[in-house]
Amino acid sequence: MTEVLTEKKAAAERISLPVFRPDFMADAHVASADDRLHDAMDNSVTKRDRGRRTTLADLPDADGLRELAGQIKRHTLDHLDYYLELLESNVKKQGGEVHYASDRQQANQLIVEIAKRAGCRLVVKSKSMVSEETELNEALSEAGIEPLETDLGEFILQVDHDHPTHLVMPVVHKNAADIGHIFERYFKTDFTDNAQTLAEMARVHLRNRFNQADMGVSGVNFAVAETGSIVVCCNEGNARMCVSRPRIHVALMGMEKLIPAMDDLPVFLKLLARSASGQSLTQYSSIVSGSRRAGELDGPEEFHLIIMDNGRSRILAGQYRDTLRCIRCGACLNSCPIYRKVGGRTYGSVYPGPIGALLTPLFNGLEQHKHLPHASSLCGACFDACPVKINIPEFLIKLRGDQVKAHITPWAERVIFKLWTIGLRFGWSYRLSQVAQRIGMRLLMDKQGWIKHLPPPVNGWTQQRDFPAPAKEDFRAVYKRYRREQQRDTSHTKEKQ
Repeated sequence: MTEVLTEKKAAAERISLPVFRPDFMADAHVASADDRLHDAMDNSVTKRDRGRRTTLADLPDADGLRELAGQIKRHTLDHLDYYLELLESNVKKQGGEVHYASDRQQANQLIVEIAKRAGCRLVVKSKSMVSEETELNEALSEAGIEPLETDLGEFILQVDHDHPTHLVMPVVHKNAADIGHIFERYFKTDFTDNAQTLAEMARVHLRNRFNQADMGVSGVNFAVAETGSIVVCCNEGNARMCVSRPRIHVALMGMEKLIPAMDDLPVFLKLLARSASGQSLTQYSSIVSGSRRAGELDGPEEFHLIIMDNGRSRILAGQYRDTLRCIRCGACLNSCPIYRKVGGRTYGSVYPGPIGALLTPLFNGLEQHKHLPHASSLCGACFDACPVKINIPEFLIKLRGDQVKAHITPWAERVIFKLWTIGLRFGWSYRLSQVAQRIGMRLLMDKQGWIKHLPPPVNGWTQQRDFPAPAKEDFRAVYKRYRREQQRDTSHTKEKQ
């Protein structure tokens, strides 16, 4: 019994990402029938994907730029220890402090300690996927410190006690009417679904809170090792307020967010906005280099950079290290037919979509998320969209192979594929399986010539659609008959001559 408890504890310690709902199949079944969700996806996600294609075409050599970006990130990961030390040294030269966190609990603890030491009561946050990864808001609230999301989408989710479903557009699963009802409850005002009015309500509310905040927390889009600077990109201006208005600024970053030099930054800035939202450039790209210096009018009195591992070093050491090249643009989500159909909630974790189908099992383990590597049509749209050319389909296939090796897949599925392998290995077994399949399918066929219910474990095919009955003749028989007729016609022609 003690050994079992020890194993469960060890498994729990391996969990790096918060899991909201681990049942992908059940949630996907519901979401795939949600017309309202599909309308939201068509109105935003599909539009962003079209914008990406249009704005990338404006670049002289977009594919070459993507290749360069991928090479820069690969080089950085190959020499990550060197660049982390260089970043730390240069941040300290700029008057900042650097902290390392092995996991999300330690990252939260460091931020809470900084806030308590400075007597902070209100923390304003800009949009940050890594703070979603650590569940920072919950940690601050438990410590008696009020966290406030200042990105409009994140603010809506915070007051509605919801989670983001997209890397860049966190509230993509809600329409204007949904948000109107949320604000009606929160602000205790009359209902409106006018987008401009809703945005103004949030703007007025948040503007006053910036002046009351003691500390600002931001994510990091890129950290430049050469200068010790961090780069924060956003479209609303709230991130710039978070990093400059409060007296303390804490930047939380995953250890993979490094780039070597300032000369590399334009490469990524050109690709990030185009890939994320179809813009040529984000509205605000802030470069922060340490704390406020003498004579400067704005900026924090203290700057803290927290560099978090949280499972990244484990991924870095294995065959999936290229997944750490991701710059969190969301382009793979926008292009993915599966994500468009089921939305982000179904992935049950911080990172949805194709990259989430990779990262979540890599962080938390395949046992916890066995369906995610299969949440892909392997069409390659995500690979074509990725600005740093992560071959997501190839990695998903490798994860599926890992599942088979670890015997995570159901036994029935393993037996079926074993029999299929035997059937494909020899000509006689292939023909025999064809005959058996035709006979079995005809027994299941109704009077109209359709199969409405297949038996387990292949019954998933007929849950949403009918299965067509097999043809009376297979291709081999049709081809043989065609060849015989062709030979007979040739013989008749020769006899006439």
